[in-house]
Amino acid sequence: MAYDKFTVLRSTAVPLPIENVDTDQIIPARFLKATERKDFGDNLFRDWRYNPDNTPKKDFILNDGTYSGKILVGGKNFGSGSSREHAAWAIYDYGFRCVVSSFFADIFKNNSLNIGILPVQVSPEFLDKIFTAVLADPKTELEIDLPAQTIAIAGTDEKESFAINGYKKHNMLNGFDDIDYLQAMKGEIAAFSEKSFY
Repeated sequence: MAYDKFTVLRSTAVPLPIENVDTDQIIPARFLKATERKDFGDNLFRDWRYNPDNTPKKDFILNDGTYSGKILVGGKNFGSGSSREHAAWAIYDYGFRCVVSSFFADIFKNNSLNIGILPVQVSPEFLDKIFTAVLADPKTELEIDLPAQTIAIAGTDEKESFAINGYKKHNMLNGFDDIDYLQAMKGEIAAFSEKSFY
């Protein structure tokens, strides 16, 4: 399923300075029954966002109108735990297009890239600078430049490069998932199949 192309994203951010956020915290197991990628955002961080009686917890960041934006900034080791794709689905469905951390679990990172969420891994020092800036001023914007592979704190000289697999970068820039990538090559595949090698 295709998703929006990702080139340059400039947005305010939601800070979640908690380490070792695992996929069961991102989307609890009881919400994994659905097979379609719909409405998972309603249950993103469900047990952190809501009390047992379904009333919002006022002290949780997603319930604080002070912070908003398309970028989620998490602590070290974000997305550990089980391999459930639903964790990435919930983040995307909520409206985030980028997650920033100083370390990601590999499976979560790949699941995110497969559906159009850009995981940006930064140094612990740069992550601290982001948290400091955003917590001091919720209007602080981050600029994620995928073609240049840089992340910057807008309005400052603070900038850092990040790594991304070339194939995944190509797909993100074009809004492709793996199937879209193959479909975009149909002409080349057909031409190759018509060649005689004997």
